[in-house]
Order: sequence, then C-alpha cells, then structure tokens
Amino acid sequence: MTDETNTPNWPRPYWQESDEQGLLLFFVFGAFPEDLVIPAAKYGSPGLPEGVELQRFQNTVLSRWEGYPLSGALGEVLKEDNPEAFAAAKAAPHVIAIRGRFPDRPGLDYLRDTLGVVAALTDIGGKVVIDPQILTLFDAQSWRDHYLVQGGAPPRHHVLILCSPEEIRGRSWIRTRGMRKFGRPDISLTNVPDREIDRAGALAENLVELQAFGARFSDGQVMEVDGIANGLTVKLGGDESDPRFNNTHADMRWPD
Repeated sequence: MTDETNTPNWPRPYWQESDEQGLLLFFVFGAFPEDLVIPAAKYGSPGLPEGVELQRFQNTVLSRWEGYPLSGALGEVLKEDNPEAFAAAKAAPHVIAIRGRFPDRPGLDYLRDTLGVVAALTDIGGKVVIDPQILTLFDAQSWRDHYLVQGGAPPRHHVLILCSPEEIRGRSWIRTRGMRKFGRPDISLTNVPDREIDRAGALAENLVELQAFGARFSDGQVMEVDGIANGLTVKLGGDESDPRFNNTHADMRWPD
C-alpha cells in the first residue's frame, strides 16, 4: 500500500486542505485466474493505496446487487455508449470491484497507483472497465488509450463535461461529473448563452484542473472571467444523493 504522509510523487501544487472526501470506484469485467497475481509494478504502482479495496465477484452474483453497473439507468447509458463492450461485460464470468474513500490529500499518488492496478488487471483477463463516476464504459484498449498517457493522463481525462439545453431558449447548462475522485465539488455553469458554450466549456475544463491540483472554492467567492464585468459568483451545495452529480457541486450562473 502507498503512503502519502511523505512527499507525494504526483503533487497537487494548489492544494488547500478541505473536509471533502475523495472517492474512487471502478469495475473490471473479464475472466481472471483463480490465483490473482496483479503485475501493478509494471505500471509504476506499488499496489492499491490505503483506503482502497479490491473485491472479486462472479458476474451472475453481482448482477443481483442493486448497484450493479450494467442494470438500471446507468446500464442503459453504458449500453448506448458502447454496445459491443457492454455485451462483452455482460458475458464475462468475473467482475473485480475497486473502491475506496479517503480524506483529502496533498497528492494524487492514490489515483495513479489505483489506475496502475486497473491497467494490470487488463493484462490478466480484464476485458471491459466501467468508470461509473463519468458514466463511461471502455474496452481494455480504449481504457489504456485514455488513461495510460505519457506523463500521466491530465485531469480532464478523469472527468466528464456535459452540455444540455435549458428551458430558456438559447441558454445551456455546462456541468461536470467525476470530481469526487479528487475530493472536490463538480462544476455547474448555468444560464450559458449558446454562443458562449465553447468558452464556458473551456472555463469548466480550467476549473477542473485547478481543483484536481488542490485549489478550493469558497461559498460566495467571485471568479474573475474575461468578458464578464462582475465575474461569476460561486454557490456551493448538493451532496452525493443528487443524481445529477452524485457529489457536491459549485454552481455559477452566467449573467443575463
């Protein structure tokens, strides 16, 4: 297990301690050997960090669990996203669940080391990886292409950025999912004029990176944004029961 009480190898240069908790959750579907030896060192990982556990299940047994990722609303989203990988996951005999919850930390070694274990599992029988926090299902090669990037995958790769129309014509809602991996609230930009969608998306991406590397928002904080005279005011709220984020969120409303 890794220990981040010493200087982390993947530091968060803007880190400000918070009372938020980080949460990791991955499911790896495949056919795994009885004696599970995970070659995580091949990916620079000493193994799962403290606070993260691995459990192996028969797929048919796990499918009866209320939170089974291939059923319900999440299952429908994943099936539409990648039907072939969804079918492969359904047919797989085994599922390995990796999950953990831990206090806010000054480094991201826990994430790097956990991803190293997931990568190693795709070497020994893992065919499909599900990251429910970003509503995404990957076949093994797609997961590697997304996460096994030279120097480490950037924060944007760990988070989903969504855009949907609002009731007011010509206005859209930009939001993220997945910031819970970093122990930070997700981003919600409401009332965004359609002509500003690209700029709002870039802003969301910048805020994702700031938070991933440790920055924190405070309730009522004003974010300076080019072209917006009085900036955007942050309103913190929500919790994990909110189905839009499954996380707390930082809401900012674009001016009329």
